Amino acid sequence: MSLAIAPALTTGLQTFLAFDFGLRRTGVASGNIVTRTASPQATIAAAGDARLKAIALRVLEWQPDALVVGIPFHPDGASHENTLRAQKFARQLRSRHKLPVFEVDERYSTAEALASGAADADAASACIILEQFLRGLP
Repeated sequence: MSLAIAPALTTGLQTFLAFDFGLRRTGVASGNIVTRTASPQATIAAAGDARLKAIALRVLEWQPDALVVGIPFHPDGASHENTLRAQKFARQLRSRHKLPVFEVDERYSTAEALASGAADADAASACIILEQFLRGLP
């Protein structure tokens, strides 16, 4: 899916952390605008406050300019329960870290990660989400 991001929203942003939100596991990837590629990072196997604390450590370590969150939808574009959960997660990140948080339609990212034979499908899915976002930047 093509991404239309206003250039003014991304001016000066160079580095990103992306998240593939899950109830028990959250995939993580890092990337930058120069190479427009993403690298998998260790998946966070935690929920609730423990997940948010682990993410805070990643943000502190990586010092990204912005965060990217994959938002799942049904194939027809309709939202579902996990859509709302991922959007809430994105709002939590925005509030806690005071960084721009971009939401990306992540339909089929996990299926694509599994089809590629990824050892860690969550981290691979976060890479797919981030690279999709980076390709959409001006």
